Amino acid sequence: MSPTVTPTAPSQAYPNILAPDRAARWVTLVLRLAVAYLWFNNLEWKVPPDFGQADRSGLWVFTHGAIEHPVLPAYSSLVESLIIPNFVPFAWGVFLAEIALTVFLALGLFTRGWALIGAAQSFVIFLTVGAQPHEWRWSYFLMIIAHLALFALAAGRFAGLDAWLRRRARGLQRRPGGVLRLLLLGT
Repeated sequence: MSPTVTPTAPSQAYPNILAPDRAARWVTLVLRLAVAYLWFNNLEWKVPPDFGQADRSGLWVFTHGAIEHPVLPAYSSLVESLIIPNFVPFAWGVFLAEIALTVFLALGLFTRGWALIGAAQSFVIFLTVGAQPHEWRWSYFLMIIAHLALFALAAGRFAGLDAWLRRRARGLQRRPGGVLRLLLLGT
């Protein structure tokens, strides 16, 4: 005789193990704040207004490293033909993106969206410096993994503004649509 299998709801079969676990929520918060601090700390060698172009230091040197020590030849060609000729506007974009990553992750605001942006930025940094001497490739893979964890854990929903936004959105509509749905996906 075979054992009787009782059907279960998907929420029972795959419970969210983080929801009731206080330690897991606090570790998620610490991870989110640590990644935000990583981006903040990473700004110190990206100094406006020329980002090291005049004295051949900082972001200028590391960007040139993508050409001198290529991880992916096609990316090196892109850096040489597009980024280097437009270095200062490019550097301002990097600087502002990393400030935004710092602020949004620290506040826990649109955390899932910014976590994906952080994973993409970490991958681009790997393509830029991953083959340079004295760089540890694994640090960039760990950065990508940390951002993917923030995304998967919806890290801003605990002690972040994402939790507040989601509570407010629940009061607005039963089934969010359009822009609100898109915004909620980013939380």
